Amino acid sequence: MMALSELKGLGKARLETLEKAGIRTMADLLLTLPVRYQDTSVLTAIGDLVPGQEVCVSGFPKAAPRLSRFRGMTSVTLRLCDETGGVPVVWYNQPWLQTQIKQEDLLTLYGRVDRDKQGRIRMASPLIVKERGILPVYRALSGLPPKVMRELIRQALTQLEDCCPETLPDILRLKYHLCERNFALRQAHFPETRENLAIALRRVSFEGMLLYQAAAASLRGERTRGIQMELPPDGPEAYFRTLPFPPTGAQRRVLDEIAADLRAPTAMGRLIQGDVGCGKTALAFGAMFLSARAGYQSALMAPTEILARQHLESARRMLEPLGIPCGLLTGGMKARERREALESIASGQWRVVIGTHALISEGVQYENLGLVITDEQHRFGVRQRRLLSKKAKENEPAPNELVMSATPIPRSLALVLYGDLDLSVVDELPPGRTPVKTRIVPEDKRDGLYRFIHSEAAQGRQTYIVCPLVEESEQIDARSAQETYADLCTGPLRDLRLGLTYGNQDPEEKARTIQAFSQGDIDVLVSTTVIEVGVNVPSATVMVIENADRFGLSQLHQLRGRVGRGARESWCFLMAAPNERLKTLCETNDGFKIAQKDLDLRGPGDFLGTRQHGDTLLPGMALGADVQLLEETSQCLKWLRSPGYEEEWNQVRQTAQAAFARAMDEVAMN
Repeated sequence: MMALSELKGLGKARLETLEKAGIRTMADLLLTLPVRYQDTSVLTAIGDLVPGQEVCVSGFPKAAPRLSRFRGMTSVTLRLCDETGGVPVVWYNQPWLQTQIKQEDLLTLYGRVDRDKQGRIRMASPLIVKERGILPVYRALSGLPPKVMRELIRQALTQLEDCCPETLPDILRLKYHLCERNFALRQAHFPETRENLAIALRRVSFEGMLLYQAAAASLRGERTRGIQMELPPDGPEAYFRTLPFPPTGAQRRVLDEIAADLRAPTAMGRLIQGDVGCGKTALAFGAMFLSARAGYQSALMAPTEILARQHLESARRMLEPLGIPCGLLTGGMKARERREALESIASGQWRVVIGTHALISEGVQYENLGLVITDEQHRFGVRQRRLLSKKAKENEPAPNELVMSATPIPRSLALVLYGDLDLSVVDELPPGRTPVKTRIVPEDKRDGLYRFIHSEAAQGRQTYIVCPLVEESEQIDARSAQETYADLCTGPLRDLRLGLTYGNQDPEEKARTIQAFSQGDIDVLVSTTVIEVGVNVPSATVMVIENADRFGLSQLHQLRGRVGRGARESWCFLMAAPNERLKTLCETNDGFKIAQKDLDLRGPGDFLGTRQHGDTLLPGMALGADVQLLEETSQCLKWLRSPGYEEEWNQVRQTAQAAFARAMDEVAMN
């Protein structure tokens, strides 16, 4: 079998690039599938162009290309025409195209149709097509141009039979009408027809989703001996009596399930899923209360320092009056702070430890860790969860594991993604939450929106304005946070107190800004999606989302959840042209209904963000998976585990364990 290093065009630097991307063998390379395809096999008439589509068009420039300069950037523009009409085309920072494109030459382009800032249809930075067909596009790797990656794959395919033998039993393939693996991989890389590509992607997606579920089922079946806690029968009720508000029926049910897990001899592995504001944090504190009363420490890992600090404030308010000392550990601590925190954790002085990834870093030792909780599960991988669980002392029973997700996920998808966990759904909201009224606002109503923000500020109410970008971009027509902040400071909101925050902002500046907003010292906070989780400001009543059509429904619902956290009427304004997706948000505040609609409209790959990022949570998920296939693979797993198919189940299970030995450690959605 040929080694990866024997491929032509693959020197030391490129080999290192591949290794960093997890591609170490010929099989790894062959299983690195395209993240999308450029279909230049079919031409679209210019008169039929629709924004949002990726198309191949052909025509003649109406005039010679024009070169312009703007803020240190260049743009080459022309109008491409065919017999059905014309469309403006622009390329950024490619000035050489001005001399390369001739007015008399037939020009074939492939790219996305969008609108400019004036709302006119155009194509921005399309590819000039030299080769017609269905071309694979691979995840971008530094130092490996797309053409080089395609050539490496082409060479590797000569070794396909030796590297990638069949993985699925024949009886399974026949039952679910799946093609052979070798045919699927050849056609997934270099499809001969659209039909062959569809057949290949069905096989690849089916296998990836089935093997992931099989690996998760194996993990679930191998639950280790866990810390068995002695809890009084009324433990959950004792906790609820300490709260300043009555629990919902769903909260009572879920904390009872957690208590039963903590009393069991096997380690708890439970996912709590619920909509924004359903009271998951109170349940996490309830679990930590039970753990502390049984004599054990608890650790809660949050994805951001902002969220970790907010959890700490809440924990000190709710748990410390009950005699449960709480502390914080984050990566941004000064040396002395960190040393004191580590001592408090190791000595057991802190019964509850809240922090970020720092909780799983080297040098952190716990006195008797009995419960680990990860918040916002979609931000963490399996490996990170397991590392926190392994912070228990050597040869001791494993700590109990509780996972929380504030991103509603349809049950069918949750059972696939979190197959190693038991699932608890908090399907009831506490009384007193005011439903957020959602409206789609077209551009010509923007002035009225700013007048409404002024009237809310006059009553002491605050506003979020969320933008999809941090900085202005010539390539993407979307409002940036910095651009919006600058315009508002000197324009329609100049008499209000404005703040700006974004993901890679200096951490101290970010913390100061969000703290000022939380304290009411800022009327309008302009931000990116950094405020999607962990910012709790009851006096914020208005959420404005710029370019709302650039977000998934579930993310829009998460952002909307930042308002309506008090008793006052709250509003969410979606700045976009009306469409079916956005109308769903205006019709319901039920996160699970919205998530199901999102899943139905976009498919699992887009729902999870894998299509945009190119990092697949499940192999093949971003390629050909849909809701029907998701349900088929779940049914297939049940069939495999039924009596009479032990041999086939063992084959699939062993293949899954081998396939995910490394991937299960590395998998992470963001």
